[in-house]
Amino acid sequence: MSIDLTKTTSFRLDGRRALVTGGGRGIGLTAASALADAGAHVTLVARSASEIEAAAAAIRARGQFADALALDVSDVAAARQALSKRAPYQVLVNNAGMNRPAFLPDVKVEDFDAIFALNVRAAFFMAQTVALRLVEAKLPGSIINISSQMGHVGAARRTVYCASKHAMEGFTKAMAIELAPHNIRVNSLGPTFLETPMTRPFFENKAFRDEVLGKIKLGRLGQLEELTGAIVFLASDASSLMTGTALVLDGGWTAE
Repeated sequence: MSIDLTKTTSFRLDGRRALVTGGGRGIGLTAASALADAGAHVTLVARSASEIEAAAAAIRARGQFADALALDVSDVAAARQALSKRAPYQVLVNNAGMNRPAFLPDVKVEDFDAIFALNVRAAFFMAQTVALRLVEAKLPGSIINISSQMGHVGAARRTVYCASKHAMEGFTKAMAIELAPHNIRVNSLGPTFLETPMTRPFFENKAFRDEVLGKIKLGRLGQLEELTGAIVFLASDASSLMTGTALVLDGGWTAE
């Protein structure tokens, strides 16, 4: 008797071009490294040219493909112009973001504007720019908006950040609907608190660390390498039926 076994789709990204914003460190650098490891030609974007050039060189030293593009993504006109001169990108990791935690009475207008300018405005128009180039070239693609567990819940001292990430979750869904006929998928990735060189000093505060670990059901902070599988999954054909939704890597934070 002959049995037809289902074929497993590939997680490989050979021949695809990927753009990663905020690519010099943290989640951005992790994403760039993972995508390059899966075969993509990765362009790392950040304002600091030296940082992303060093990161791209490290990826090339592994025998993989990477280059650097120094760019302030909050300058929408400059971003559009820079990408108009390059071949379309089939993968976008929309990662550049920021936060300025403050209790509600202490939130300043300038902090609100800065957070929304990067987390919402810049991210929205970067996704739009990449998507329109793909539509024009009649190419499929995957846009991965780096959101947060805070795009699904609320938290003290994070009213503005939560608002910005809830906004990102909203435009992720709406863009997915419009772009689906062009075979361009749009999803979000929502990590919990991660242990990185940048966040480590914050967790030296025992009260803050205990508060965070009390909400992460697995009882520990996330590690950057724990995002790599999800990033490659969303970028590749392995997630070909997934669009307009959120992949939350939060150790169980939002389950309650």
